[in-house]
Amino acid sequence: MAFDKELDKQLFSETIDFETTRITVAVFSYNEGIPKLQLARENLNTNDGSWTWAKLGRMTKKEAEAIIPILPKAIVHMK
Repeated sequence: MAFDKELDKQLFSETIDFETTRITVAVFSYNEGIPKLQLARENLNTNDGSWTWAKLGRMTKKEAEAIIPILPKAIVHMK
């Protein structure tokens, strides 16, 4: 069974912007299944101003401190 974008419902999303990157904390439910938390990073292309997805990997202390207050808001949507 292939992934079907139409079955992937976003229940919550909040994005924090930094200088040249942004991190999104989101909750998704696929096919009305168990809601799951997703952390995603996007990097700013300074040449054209577009955002490009990047592996989240490690976070700076500033980034980690910024997402901590958002996590309880996201967890509310994971019932």
